[in-house]
Amino acid sequence: MLGHIPVLLEEVMKFLDPKPGGRFIDATLGAGGHTRAILERTAPDGRVLAIDQDELALAGARESLQSFGSRLIMEHSNFKNIAPLAAEHGFLEAEGVLADIGISSMMVDDPSRGFSFMREGPLDMRMDRTQDLTAADVVNTYAEKEIADILYTYGEERRSRPIARSIVRARPLRLTTDLTRAIERVMGGPRGRIHPATRTFQALRIFVNGELSSLESFLDSSMTVIRSGGRLVVITFHSLEDRIVKQKFRTPPVPGRALTKKVVVATEEEVRRNPRARSAKLRAWEKS
Repeated sequence: MLGHIPVLLEEVMKFLDPKPGGRFIDATLGAGGHTRAILERTAPDGRVLAIDQDELALAGARESLQSFGSRLIMEHSNFKNIAPLAAEHGFLEAEGVLADIGISSMMVDDPSRGFSFMREGPLDMRMDRTQDLTAADVVNTYAEKEIADILYTYGEERRSRPIARSIVRARPLRLTTDLTRAIERVMGGPRGRIHPATRTFQALRIFVNGELSSLESFLDSSMTVIRSGGRLVVITFHSLEDRIVKQKFRTPPVPGRALTKKVVVATEEEVRRNPRARSAKLRAWEKS
């Protein structure tokens, strides 16, 4: 996709180590930058199974990666379903699996998706728009205590209770700007690097999409899908996700070892080229 810069690309290739003829699974296709690099390095006959729960991302990648033909298989699904998809398409005992857990910039930049407090749009926040639950459902129908718990658990928002109270008082909330105003009544306006609505929007997004439970399921399943000596590379963008990956690599459900003693982060040069890489954290694991 034009203008797309895949995060930590050199580091991903180093740890995934794709070679000609290999079979790899990109569990979060997005704009397809990592998948393209894997396909190029596994030429002429290597294959990639690419998974994404966003139909728009799949449509864009299908167009930009069409030159790879039958070497690329795409599936519309959540990455937690990696095991049955791998079995269906002949990717059991794959050489490696990659997951870039961050929300794509395509989603954030599209006001109709409702992910950003910077752009007015409907309070949606669904990564997979075929699912029922939206952020509007949560803020308009959940009890005040339930909302407060979501903000504290998934956004680590210390002022979760007064924010939840403000949200309930402001009902009905239809737009991202409605939610932002409810938060600012408690937190005040923007100041410093982190907008006061950041943690609340993050928490709602994680909850609506079941991101943490899906990540746990994905990690367990992907470790069974990889062959002995195969590798799992995961990029996360906030502490809750990184904590899960770190713990899973430390005590995996199957024998293996972490290849990254410390978390791998972007170089200063990459952050200058791609500010999104600033919060990216990479961990890699190898199956015994």
